[in-house]
Amino acid sequence: MGTASNLKRAAVSFLVPLPSILFYLYFINHYKTSTVDGTTLSPFWSWCVDHPLLLVNALFFFNVNVLFWIISQIQKSHWMIDLYWTVIPMLLVYYYATYPLAQYNLWRSRIVIALTWIWSLRLTHNYFRREKWQWGVREDWRFTDMRGQYGKNWWWISFFSVYASQQMFLVGICLPFYIVHSVDKPLDVWDFVAVAVCLCGIVIAYFADTQLHEFVTRNDKLKELGKPTVPNLDRGLWGYSRHPNYFGEQLWWWGLVIFAWNLGHGWAFVGAFVNSMCLAYVTVLVEQRMLKQEYRAEAYRLYQKTTSVWIPWFRSSAFARKDKDT
Repeated sequence: MGTASNLKRAAVSFLVPLPSILFYLYFINHYKTSTVDGTTLSPFWSWCVDHPLLLVNALFFFNVNVLFWIISQIQKSHWMIDLYWTVIPMLLVYYYATYPLAQYNLWRSRIVIALTWIWSLRLTHNYFRREKWQWGVREDWRFTDMRGQYGKNWWWISFFSVYASQQMFLVGICLPFYIVHSVDKPLDVWDFVAVAVCLCGIVIAYFADTQLHEFVTRNDKLKELGKPTVPNLDRGLWGYSRHPNYFGEQLWWWGLVIFAWNLGHGWAFVGAFVNSMCLAYVTVLVEQRMLKQEYRAEAYRLYQKTTSVWIPWFRSSAFARKDKDT
């Protein structure tokens, strides 16, 4: 039964983006055919050609906001949006790169696409490793908390809080992809700075998530043996930052902003900024959740006093010595 459910969720995951993909492929083919034949596009297709940002938002609304939400009501879980955070940016970068009016430096495009592949594979690997290689076993704990908070109204509130909000975040933080494929300018030193920032973010997030996974795995084994668990992870990158995985993820998105800024479109920072503000709020929620767990509350309070929140830094010496003595 478990295997059948897992396969069913996997099938849904592969099929759900097909409406947008098929529509877009038909649109591109129709545009190319009309260009070769010299025929005039209908008002609808002309609108699609002239408004790439509006079109991508329309596709997101119907395929993600509406379809994902309907599926979540059937499955009684919002697990799929968590998985597609790793996929949608990949779809968006190819959308902008293949758009009829796209113009760009080929090498910059290849670099950004390659970086996005690396980022997506890392995050996808982390998702499945965390979920023990299962599809959609659980939804994000924040959605579960909101389900309990809003009760019988959650079915309609979830459309806005889970899906409509994701449209703003995902389309917003991917705006640099649009800029990269809208401006044809030779590569310069700032492109390589952007590459370095993006790669640093990916590497930091990878090691932070791996250390967290190993910590959780060790604690699970200790529980099975009936031994006391370690209350808090404060080694490796986690000895310099309470949320190094968040820091790495933010470096990735702000690295993309550097690409856009270098092309004369610094306004594209707005998506990364909103995402950072949201993650700051999530950080507060995560830490409140940690403090509610009695077995780790005291250790975590000390951890908060000694260790930087996001940006890695050396631990506070006074509190660190006290921690060591304890």
